Amino acid sequence: MSGQNLRAGARLIAPECTRFRLWAPDLSQAALEVEGREALPMTAGEDGWFEVEAEVRAGAAYRYRVAPDLAVPDPASRAQDGDVNDASLVVDPDAYRWRIEWAGRPWEEAVICEVHCGVLGGFSGVADYLPQLADLGVTAVQLMPVNDFSGHRNWGYDGVLPYAPDAAYGSPDDLKALVDRAHELGMMIFLDVVYNHFGPDGNYLNTYASRFFHPEKETPWGAAIAFDREPVARFFIDNARYWIEEFRFDGLRLDAVHAIGDDAFLDRLATEVREGAGDRRVHLILENEANDAERLERAYDAQWNDDFHNVMHVLLTGETSAYYQDFADDAEERLARCLGEGFIYQGEGSPNHDGSPRGKPSAHLRPTAFVSFLQNHDQIGNRAMGERLTHLVDHERLKAAVALQLLCPQIPLIFMGEETGSTSPFLFFTDFHDELADAVREGRRKEFAKFETFADSEARERIPDPNAPSTFEMSKVRPGEDADGWRDLYRRLLTLRREMITPGLSGAKSAGAQVLGDKAVAAAWTLGNGFRLSLALNLGEEAVAFADAPAVEPVFSIGDTATDGRIAPACLLAWLEPVG
Repeated sequence: MSGQNLRAGARLIAPECTRFRLWAPDLSQAALEVEGREALPMTAGEDGWFEVEAEVRAGAAYRYRVAPDLAVPDPASRAQDGDVNDASLVVDPDAYRWRIEWAGRPWEEAVICEVHCGVLGGFSGVADYLPQLADLGVTAVQLMPVNDFSGHRNWGYDGVLPYAPDAAYGSPDDLKALVDRAHELGMMIFLDVVYNHFGPDGNYLNTYASRFFHPEKETPWGAAIAFDREPVARFFIDNARYWIEEFRFDGLRLDAVHAIGDDAFLDRLATEVREGAGDRRVHLILENEANDAERLERAYDAQWNDDFHNVMHVLLTGETSAYYQDFADDAEERLARCLGEGFIYQGEGSPNHDGSPRGKPSAHLRPTAFVSFLQNHDQIGNRAMGERLTHLVDHERLKAAVALQLLCPQIPLIFMGEETGSTSPFLFFTDFHDELADAVREGRRKEFAKFETFADSEARERIPDPNAPSTFEMSKVRPGEDADGWRDLYRRLLTLRREMITPGLSGAKSAGAQVLGDKAVAAAWTLGNGFRLSLALNLGEEAVAFADAPAVEPVFSIGDTATDGRIAPACLLAWLEPVG
């Protein structure tokens, strides 16, 4: 959706004329304040809308006066003149001149790398990183949230202005240039969006639009957002369309939709986004703790499969605390179910959720309805010390696990730096101040009090302060000692995936999975082009028998392959053979 068609915010209707619209149902009057000018009263319309036209061109700074002592930024600001509490800027959505026309790529071709714009040096830094990924065979980059947050350092999930790219990363046109660069390299580019809450600093909606929330419904972040009210639903649906249509993103990853709790809204959003994209291929991805298979049957392309990560993490590290307790027992059987059916939890009781049922049956879904990962921002950064698997796991076993992930028909996602064996941590960082900074730092440390390693307060003091600049600096990606070896592994695996597996992913179906032994499984799939893909993984300490191994030579192997028909430890074997 072009900025010229958005219902809220500043719309440039002529080179020197802008229309401003604000939903403020709690107010009887409101005014527009453009920097350096007299305030202009806004006209009250139906259902709480206020509107005014003014002789204002792109680049002008403005606020809305919502109380005698309070002027606020535009909640639909397209850019800020500084930070979240500063004035908003009028933006010309047609100023950027696109270099390339792009129709997108099929979902089956997706190999995704998740990145944080800040630690890579902003939008231009990400653009510089893309050729390295493209060279390896990565076909898509997914940006962690970029909408405006408080301060200069943040993961992005504390954003409060959903339409404004954060100035710490660059301008709206800088973001469009990044999208252009991805498309020039033949890469898709996705954006992580957060519609389940607003951050703790810079959100003024409750002062003039309290109907934006349901105070009687609590979430981990406060009152629930009222998606059942049309202006609220419209605000977020327009935002989703804005990123797809004006910025030409290839898709969105919707953060923690289980906290939204409104399936009708989610389905409507997906429908309108696809209709607005026209003939372009657009892909929609969910994060959903509820493992709701129904959303993947009609509205969304795929879901981040936390089950895959969690069971692989247990098998690789032996950790069974917190949510990993759900995957501690019979981990091999759980992995086999994940490879064969998608979700592990398909309605069973979850110990981490007080025994409550979690998930719905998923075996009927296509394998590409699941995004698999060994690491992402959450699974690294939500560790107290932000350790990557290169710190936690024997590298030979880790490489076998990487091979499983990249050759499995589920869509693979890697986290920036994986491809170079990075050992730098990715820590939780923010840029809050005063009492909020203290609350975030202490809250972060209290989160880990239940872990044995951080049971005493002295140990918790070692957890990096999220607000310290050094915490952000430590999170910058640095290649590991064997960066070339890791690059070669990813390049070989992704070449094999592109040439031999991807052509058959459309129409692929599970052919079953089985446990071979301690930390060892095998799985197979019939591909849509008439081939059968088989994988066997052994993360255990002893070789295991695989009586049903294909009678053809493997197309790929990693680790010491036993000669007696057994699968050696730290080994992954892959076979591809025609069916019938």
